Amino acid sequence: MNDQDGRPSFLRLAETDNIAVAARKIEEGAPLIGGARAASRIPFGHKVALAPVARGAAVRKFGQIIGFAKVPIAAGDWVHEHNVEMGDFERDYRFCEEARPINVLPPEEQATFEGYRRADGRVGTRNYIGILTSVNCSASVARFIAEAAMRNGLLDDFPEIDGVVSFTHGTGCGLASSGEGFDLLKRTQWGYAAHPNLGGVLMVGLGCEVFQIARLKELYGLEESDTFRSMTIQESGGTRRTIEAGLARVKEMLPAVGAHRRETVPASEITLALQCGGSDGYSGITANPALGVAADILVKNGGTAVLGETPEIYGAEHLLTRRAINREVGEKLIERIHWWEEYTARNKGEMNNNPSPGNKAGGLTTILEKSLGAAAKGGSTPLNAVYEYAEQVRERGFVFMDTPGYDPVSVTGQVAGGCNVVCFTTGRGSAYGCKPSPSIKLATNSAMYERMEEDMDINCGDILDGVSLEEKGRQIFEEVLAVASGKRSKSEKLGYGDNEFVPWQIGAVM
Repeated sequence: MNDQDGRPSFLRLAETDNIAVAARKIEEGAPLIGGARAASRIPFGHKVALAPVARGAAVRKFGQIIGFAKVPIAAGDWVHEHNVEMGDFERDYRFCEEARPINVLPPEEQATFEGYRRADGRVGTRNYIGILTSVNCSASVARFIAEAAMRNGLLDDFPEIDGVVSFTHGTGCGLASSGEGFDLLKRTQWGYAAHPNLGGVLMVGLGCEVFQIARLKELYGLEESDTFRSMTIQESGGTRRTIEAGLARVKEMLPAVGAHRRETVPASEITLALQCGGSDGYSGITANPALGVAADILVKNGGTAVLGETPEIYGAEHLLTRRAINREVGEKLIERIHWWEEYTARNKGEMNNNPSPGNKAGGLTTILEKSLGAAAKGGSTPLNAVYEYAEQVRERGFVFMDTPGYDPVSVTGQVAGGCNVVCFTTGRGSAYGCKPSPSIKLATNSAMYERMEEDMDINCGDILDGVSLEEKGRQIFEEVLAVASGKRSKSEKLGYGDNEFVPWQIGAVM
């Protein structure tokens, strides 16, 4: 339904939907699709009933169930938390039914970008020196080393080095030396230590922690070299001496790290993290499906797109299992969903604790609704693999990684898995940024984009004004190539990324 200026006032997203989404603030009494009128003011991005919905009946958006009426809903009523609730329903997984083969472009026809080819063959989009920590006890020293290196002008003669950055965290001790929590930290630390966006790595520990550097080195075959060094505060003689020794080792790395040069490489070397945060009622209509188009283009060019945030595909997982390349991949996704149901239950929570208050203020009512929009980031190509948190992503194409919905923790896992660029959609205005992998921010609506233009790289709100998803997806893909080639994203210009390394911590803290 369009206003006098030709812009839509409401959007009905599927013929079977019994709600529509307000494309702008709608006043009481405004006409609706089908002849009803708005019974009250409807905020931008929120939902209005197009037909009566009986108590207990399904509320549908995107042609899918997003909840159930907890009271009778009349045509024209505002549809939100006050009259909609969660409820379980049968998912029809239809494993592999929609997994259609795609024709990946031959190498000579693929898009290209300018990246750093590493010795192991992988390609980086940035060239940082990273100071990793084995335990929180060494976090301050690692930060002191990185700050001193940047402050003292060590990089002045090495323009190819993007910076020295510390990756500190709050765990590494007070946990069991084996089991789920330890494995998550181990994979995360290895993933960063070997990440193609880090040209050099210094790992700093205290010395007596549970997470021992020597054990990590032995497990993964890490050896001291001109681009990988390790040390502990206890062996180095305390804080001051460790900082001095750390700076000396960073200096030793500079020639090798600074010698790397960008070269033309195919887009197949991009592993793209797909993220959303601060979502709103338009995330699933504008930015997320546009990012899905960009992901499809990347996959067609031989690249890899990594969807995460398992709690935010809950209720939409049946759409992904239909795209699974085989039943084993689909079953693994469902196994991770069941793990999350058990995980939240034993912690006295529930899956519908997500969405957040900000999501709800933006028009999202249940996790089912949020998930249907979030899953759109994954485009339409076959689901080739399902990975656990921070596992190395080895399959190309569209894949899934099991991560929490909490953005810093989720992206940390994806980057540990090898993602060298991040695309992050937001409707409320997330201020996230990432190191060592640059983050591109996509606004779901024009009003927020205009308020936070200094933080947003691309406005997807103009899709509501007639820009096609295909055109916007192509724009996003071209921006990915540009940023991968060295263009600084808005969050990089603002200096984000020093505090966003947040490994997933689960299990007992002892």
